[in-house]
Amino acid sequence: MTRPPPRGFPEAEHRARLALVQAAMAAEGLAALLLTTEPEIRWITGFLTRFWESPTRPWFLVVPAQGDPVAVIPSIGAELMRATWIRDVWTWSSPDYADDGVSLLAATLAERTPPDAGIGTPMGRESLLRMPLGDWHALADRIGRRRFRDDRGIMRALRMVKSEAEIDKIAAACAVAGRAFARAPEILIPGRPLSEVFRRFQILCLEEGADQVPYLAGGAAPGGYGDVISPASDRPLERGDVAMLDAGLSRDGYFADFDRNWSLGPPAPEVAEAHARLVEAADAAAGLARPGATPADLFHAMRAVLGGGELDVGRLGHGLGMQLTEPPSLIAADLTPLRPGMVLTLEPSIPLGPGRMLVHEEVIVVREDGPRFLSPRIGPEIPAI
Repeated sequence: MTRPPPRGFPEAEHRARLALVQAAMAAEGLAALLLTTEPEIRWITGFLTRFWESPTRPWFLVVPAQGDPVAVIPSIGAELMRATWIRDVWTWSSPDYADDGVSLLAATLAERTPPDAGIGTPMGRESLLRMPLGDWHALADRIGRRRFRDDRGIMRALRMVKSEAEIDKIAAACAVAGRAFARAPEILIPGRPLSEVFRRFQILCLEEGADQVPYLAGGAAPGGYGDVISPASDRPLERGDVAMLDAGLSRDGYFADFDRNWSLGPPAPEVAEAHARLVEAADAAAGLARPGATPADLFHAMRAVLGGGELDVGRLGHGLGMQLTEPPSLIAADLTPLRPGMVLTLEPSIPLGPGRMLVHEEVIVVREDGPRFLSPRIGPEIPAI
């Protein structure tokens, strides 16, 4: 087994990211960026904690046009933030129902920006504001002539292209998932409820090196499953079922996200053919995944193989990294030029009749000389158990 990369990143990695952000800010005339979400704050600082699961406390990072970022965070996070490379850490006791960090954040912005500054914050697709809307309005009232504006996609564009260190972490997470999938026949036993299979598969993922399994989906039914987002039922597996598990596990803050299908007993001819077409569709998209191509190109390549028989699931893949799904989306409308370092999932799906379907998913990274699969390669034959 290949040794996984060391946990975390050296300070130089984070400073390189900061330099990219500040160069983009200069081009957009921004005096600062205000970040409020876990992946954006972690991408710059390295602040990794599961405490974000609590929605009670807001967290802020101010990135000035020059100099180091300033963390404005609840006091409970001070020790962990100071263990990162960030040295300027301002705290308050949270939750504070009267003033939950608003005045402290306003003072920080006033200290680090000129009176008429433009302060960027992500406002585009797949962005969100992780603070109460009332506090956002109160903050805007307290910063004088300074004004918040869209960051013009700075964080979105930079995070889509992974560094080599990030790619290594995603590859390590995919290797964990691959080992867990290789052991899936141990738990896919006729008579065992699918809900029990889900629990046991999460254990396999943890045994093979996952830190957590925030997302696990799948299905099992004769000749194909009905959807890929429902909770696992207590229905026992039966011979003749097609079973699928889709593992969204993470290791050191980076995700793997791909699935595998199995036939319990010899597969029906239509199941075997559908599985082969899905693998062919993913391979066709991967063959086009070079710098300058677009997500739309990959989308159309998969549709061409599927012959118009694909399901209307909205997209046929997405970006992957610190989040289970990231931009871009593999849809006809996404014309984002692919760049080396982008990590993508390829996720074609095909109907097998009323209430039956099959989905296949892989993970690739875009390289100058062609894609590299981060998920273990498989052949067109659906494994039979």
